[in-house]
Amino acid sequence: MVIVAGHITVEPAERENYLANCVAVVVQARAATGCLDFSITADLVEPGRIAIFERWTSREAVEAFRGSGPSEEQGAAMLSADVAEYDVSDVRSLT
Repeated sequence: MVIVAGHITVEPAERENYLANCVAVVVQARAATGCLDFSITADLVEPGRIAIFERWTSREAVEAFRGSGPSEEQGAAMLSADVAEYDVSDVRSLT
């Protein structure tokens, strides 16, 4: 399993527009082969912060979906990004 997690920052006044432009990406990702979870959400405390969380069955599934990454407009809106991929070898359910 691969987890992609972290956050990006945008101008606080632009966050809702940025998120609205991500809806199609979330829908496409969740329908992609190998996607277990995918979300891009507003942080509850910091007004310009956007949380990224993805869970995939394999690195191949991530790469097949990834394509060229954020659009030019999305990339230009990002002030910073701290997102990483994690290879997971063991999972324990908490439910």
